[in-house]
Amino acid sequence: MRYLVVDDSATMRRIVVNSLQRIGVTDIVEASDGVEALAKLDGSIGFIITDWNMPNMGGVELAKAVRGRDDAKGIPILMVTARSVRDDILTALEAGVNNYIVKPFTPQVLKEKIDALIAAPAVG
Repeated sequence: MRYLVVDDSATMRRIVVNSLQRIGVTDIVEASDGVEALAKLDGSIGFIITDWNMPNMGGVELAKAVRGRDDAKGIPILMVTARSVRDDILTALEAGVNNYIVKPFTPQVLKEKIDALIAAPAVG
């Protein structure tokens, strides 16, 4: 399965990619914002990990756009962000994000969230 990692911070993308590699994920595509992510979203993408705050198109808008596409609406979306306020988490979930990790995180937490989403039945 190919993972799409979306974050405007190259450093944060590297942290997420390194964490994914530590848990055995090797097929990874990167994007710096939601617009670029949508351009890279094709039938090979099976999982999206996105930040909230990005220029051009943020994570919430990206989730809404993905959920609006027939060819992508079942792809699990995991948001990894510093935003930890309950209302923000609810906003993300309502937009179509399947789960949420607050930065900083460990590779183990990332693995647990991914495993749970992959095991869950697809919605859409």
